[in-house]
Amino acid sequence: MQWAARTAETVVLALGGLLLVLAALTLDAGGRVLVGAAGGLLLALAVRDVVLRPRLAADAGGVVVRGLTGRTSLPWPLLSVRLRTTRRLGVRSRLLELDTAAGPDDDGVLVLLGRRDLGADPAAGAAALEALRPA
Repeated sequence: MQWAARTAETVVLALGGLLLVLAALTLDAGGRVLVGAAGGLLLALAVRDVVLRPRLAADAGGVVVRGLTGRTSLPWPLLSVRLRTTRRLGVRSRLLELDTAAGPDDDGVLVLLGRRDLGADPAAGAAALEALRPA
């Protein structure tokens, strides 16, 4: 099983970034900097989505998470899968939490993935991972 950012969202980010960069060419110096930086940021996010594809992969051996610094392998026996729900300013957000800490003295590995990272609802990802976990 694999999860990655939705392709359509990545394409929209890339097109929006490209349009902003092109629009920046027609503006004054201050506008060029602001709009060009916004376009560059959108393009960087689109490139990140492509490079980190798939963001999360799971099989019988465990879970592999791709990050900018490389891949992190999380074996099933050490892995705790939780759905973290928070409310801030009236907006509810959900994150898939993958944790390998065995206790308070063990640092372990903590990975938090949102809907944008997974391309799906984190609750569905948590349910799929628990279903895939070996008995």
